[in-house]
Amino acid sequence: MPIRRFGGHKSLVSQSPKLSYGYTKMNISRSGYRVFSANSTTACTELAKKITERLGVELGKSVVYQESNTETRVDVKESVRGQDIFIIQTIPRDVNTAIMELLVMAYALKTSCAKNIIGVIPYFPYSKQCKMRKRGSIVCKLLASMLAKAGLTHIITMDLHQKEIQGFFSFPVDNLRASPFLIQYIQEEIPDYRNAIIVAKSPSAAKRAQSYAERLRLGLAVMHGDAHHSESDMADGRHSPPVSRTTTGHTGLELPLMMAKEKPPITVVGDVGGRIAIIVDDIIDDVEDFVAAAEILKERGAYKIYIMATHGLLSADAPRLIEESAIDEVVVTNTVPHEVQKLQCPKIKTVDVSMILAEAIRRIHNGESMAYLFRNIAVDD
Repeated sequence: MPIRRFGGHKSLVSQSPKLSYGYTKMNISRSGYRVFSANSTTACTELAKKITERLGVELGKSVVYQESNTETRVDVKESVRGQDIFIIQTIPRDVNTAIMELLVMAYALKTSCAKNIIGVIPYFPYSKQCKMRKRGSIVCKLLASMLAKAGLTHIITMDLHQKEIQGFFSFPVDNLRASPFLIQYIQEEIPDYRNAIIVAKSPSAAKRAQSYAERLRLGLAVMHGDAHHSESDMADGRHSPPVSRTTTGHTGLELPLMMAKEKPPITVVGDVGGRIAIIVDDIIDDVEDFVAAAEILKERGAYKIYIMATHGLLSADAPRLIEESAIDEVVVTNTVPHEVQKLQCPKIKTVDVSMILAEAIRRIHNGESMAYLFRNIAVDD
C-alpha cells in the first residue's frame, strides 16, 4: 500500500509581538503566494510549520507519498496559477528521496502554471561534492542543473559548504548565515564566555573561526597536524601512474620531482589553557575529528569544550561518540532534523533559525532588499 502524507494550507495573516534578533512578524502586503512542504514526515515538517507560523500562514494543501515500488508521487490540492510558490525542503537521512520529492513537486508546480517557484533548502545536499575527486564528478553542479530543469527560479539556503557553489546555478541563490544566532547563543547561554577562545579544528576553518572571534572580541586558536585531513589534501587523480607503453625516439620532458606532503604532529596555535574552547564549523557529520580535537584541547588545558555548527547531520554513531567524549555541548541549528539524536545524547542543543528563513520568504515575495539579513556579516563568515 502506498504511504500517504498530508499537509494543509489556508492563507492567513496575523499580527505578532517583536521577535528576537531584530525581526518582527509583518503582514504580507501582496497576495498570491503559497508555502508548501516537499517532505512529509513529522520531523521534517517541523521547520516548515515554524516558518509558516511566523509568516501567519499554513502549509499548502498537498500530498507527498511513496508508491509501493518506492516511486515518489506528488499531488497539489489547490490552485497555484500565477502565484509565488515557496517549497520548504529539509533533508533527512534519506537524502536521495528528499531530492526526488523536491524535484517532482517543483515540476508539478511548474506544470500548474505557478509564477515563481522558490526552493527553501536550509541544508543543501551534496554540497561537499563540489570539487573534482579523482575520476568522479562535481555532483553539486549536477543537482543545481536538475533543480533548474525541474522549474525552480530561486533558492534560499544557509551556510553553503563552499560559497562558490552559488556559481553552479543559473538563477539567484540567497545564502543566509546562521552565525548571528550561534553568536547570540554563545553570549546568552555560555557562562563566562568572555574567558572563551574560538578554535578552528583545521587551517581550512580558520577564516570562519576568525570571523566569530572578531565579533565576540575573543582570541583565536588553530589546530594543525596529522589528525586532520582537509578536503584539499584528498587524492584527485593527478598522481595516477600513466599507462605503460613502449616508446621510441624522444621520451619527453623530465619534470622535477615534488616532495610528498608530510603533516607535523598535531599542534595548537594559540593558548587554550584555563579557557573555554569553542570549535566552530559549518557541518558536523562524522564526529571523530571533533572528538579527537576535544581530547587535544583538554590535554592543552581547556576546561570546557563547545562545538558550534550550522548543520547537525550527526550520522552513524555520532550521538554515542559525543556522549562518551570530552565535549561538553554540541550546538546546531534546526536546518536538519535531529530529534532522534537529541534523545540519544542530551549534550546536543538546538538553535532555531526559522525566523530568518521566514523573513527571507517575506522579503522575496514583496520584492524587498535582502541586505538587512546580511548586516554585519563578514565575507569569510
